[in-house]
Amino acid sequence: MKDSIKSTRGFSLIEILIAIVILSVSLLALAALMVTTTQNNSFGAHMSEATTFAQDMLERLRVSQWANVKSDADRVTGSTGINYDRSWVVSPNPISEDDNLRTVTITVKWNDKIDHSISVLSAIYK
Repeated sequence: MKDSIKSTRGFSLIEILIAIVILSVSLLALAALMVTTTQNNSFGAHMSEATTFAQDMLERLRVSQWANVKSDADRVTGSTGINYDRSWVVSPNPISEDDNLRTVTITVKWNDKIDHSISVLSAIYK
């Protein structure tokens, strides 16, 4: 009878405390990973939005009258409330001697606790 009581014995208090410490450390590491993942997803969304704004301006310049294709800048607000400073530089293409080909560099800058920017380089031919 005494042997059957020993075999049904549960976990000791030390074993439970060690298991709780291991679980706590694992959950803290998981929480830190979630913060990093959220920040990276946010940066990816801002990068996609900035690229879309750059492509949008490039398309506007492509369909504009040739005399209106010149350097300028503006500010646009994204769907997340972030302000993007967009500037574009239009210059004659050094390879072409006629005025039918221009090089366009569009730069989009934004700040989400850190300054970021992207640049798109293209050519427009009329």
